[in-house]
Amino acid sequence: MGLKVGDKIPFFTAKDSRGDDFDSHFLIGHKPVVIYFYPKDDTPGCTTQACGFRDQYQDFKEVGAEVIGISSDGLESHQRFSSKYKLPFLLLSDENKKIRNLFGVPSRIFGLLPGRVTYVADKNGVIQMVFNGIFAAKHIPKALEVVKQLIS
Repeated sequence: MGLKVGDKIPFFTAKDSRGDDFDSHFLIGHKPVVIYFYPKDDTPGCTTQACGFRDQYQDFKEVGAEVIGISSDGLESHQRFSSKYKLPFLLLSDENKKIRNLFGVPSRIFGLLPGRVTYVADKNGVIQMVFNGIFAAKHIPKALEVVKQLIS
């Protein structure tokens, strides 16, 4: 069973798309955060989703939120994907699926395809929204709506 509204985001570490070590202690519990899990770099749906977050990234930043994308792709794949589409937010590499399992992100299509789930947590690290949907473009407006509600 995965994380749900009201749960606290668990702490985790990973390599980010710049090759740096990411420690969630420095972000979770300090500001609102949008963490989205996606299946694979540079595929049509995942590119749509990443570019959607890119195009509205300033809207998230203006309300004090940070966006983080996570997939099981490796560092080099994330660097190419981030550079190709000029993604201003971090992509985290979860090659061993440890973070995906920590969050309880379900797989799709008989367990063959990693799921697409977006979590929005408030500045205390408490999950305010979980959106599990295959339509990549729908994640961005839903996440932004919840983040804006957190500051009003």
